Amino acid sequence: MLEARLIIEGGKRIEGEIQVHGAKNSSLPVLAAAFLCDGTSVIHNCPALSDSYAATRILGSLGCKCKREGGSVIVDSSNADGCTVSDCLMREMRSSIVFLGAILGRTGRCRLSFPGGCELGPRPIDLHLSALKKLGVKIVEDHGVLDCTAGQRPSRCDITLSLPSVGATENIMLYSSLGVGETVIYNAAREPEISDLAGFLNSCGACVQGAGSSTIVINGVSELHGCEYSVMPDRIVAATYMGAAAATGGELILSGVNPADMYSCMSVFSEMGCGVYPYTDKIFINAKKPLKAVRTVRTMPYPGFPTDCQPIVMAALCRASGTSMIVENIFENRFMAVDELMRMGADIKAEGRVAVIEGVKSLSGAQVRAADLRAGAALVIAALGAEGTTSVSNIHFIDRGYESIETALKSVGADIKRV
Repeated sequence: MLEARLIIEGGKRIEGEIQVHGAKNSSLPVLAAAFLCDGTSVIHNCPALSDSYAATRILGSLGCKCKREGGSVIVDSSNADGCTVSDCLMREMRSSIVFLGAILGRTGRCRLSFPGGCELGPRPIDLHLSALKKLGVKIVEDHGVLDCTAGQRPSRCDITLSLPSVGATENIMLYSSLGVGETVIYNAAREPEISDLAGFLNSCGACVQGAGSSTIVINGVSELHGCEYSVMPDRIVAATYMGAAAATGGELILSGVNPADMYSCMSVFSEMGCGVYPYTDKIFINAKKPLKAVRTVRTMPYPGFPTDCQPIVMAALCRASGTSMIVENIFENRFMAVDELMRMGADIKAEGRVAVIEGVKSLSGAQVRAADLRAGAALVIAALGAEGTTSVSNIHFIDRGYESIETALKSVGADIKRV
């Protein structure tokens, strides 16, 4: 069977308005949280992504009834009692590990294998497991399968994370929301997606306080009910389309966004010479001036510059005048776009966690392959600003995080099609 590709004819200025869809990194833990509820949850602004469909398949395997109506997913967990996720379902996405806390919280038992997804280097789940052990969970690892059983939960449990892991913070929140006792997470992840998960849980009757700060307090409750909730906008998708405007010398209005979540990204595009203007729920970006190099971009946990935006910015900087440096502090294998960008004529030297980008006058279209989700998006951005035709393959990675990226870009003037 022939695989799908994106064919992009470069050199077209991006102009217009794009409505940004709901956040992948928020919708997945919210879908997992729906398993905790006794009843039906209606989750609005839930993006139609391959990862979202994988999450609903996991919910279905656990006994939930799921259906999509437009931009909403309806999850009926009334009779859900499953506690095992098959190996093939776990391998479909990396963030499937977030189901661990939800399944344990509801059924007291969970059996699943290690997750799949993009190969960004080791993302150890030791933090998740050690935190759950502190909460009384007994964990047996058996040939790549985790067999977990809830034990006596302490009336008060303080958990200090050695680093502010988003996944570990989510799993602790999910497991601690149902049942007795108070759980306090110190050095918790502060990402907006954590606040969104807390918003959903609290709408279902949970008691989660402090989300968005480095200390989160969860007081367990005896039951959770379904609710109606809207997922936050995807700040990484918004940054991707900002990158498309920057790479093509265009201008865009991004609507349905929360600029307060995106200051670190907006400041990098401003430093590149773009005009960036945030409004209440919109960002306007104008990139009509030639791009300038950015001295150093360092990825950091929120509110620092997000690792997911790093390949996007790298693609835009390939044609910025001067020398830029990117320091990747979160994942080891986050320079997976480099070799393919160099096929297009980029001048990048990457070693370890540092990449140095020497801006070139132009990039040329080429046949390139996406190596992961954000690397794929970076190649699309580079192709939009390149001379000639680019063919991007392996686009199943891109579909994990972007709802029909070609439709959105075509609507603002890009010459892009899926074949």
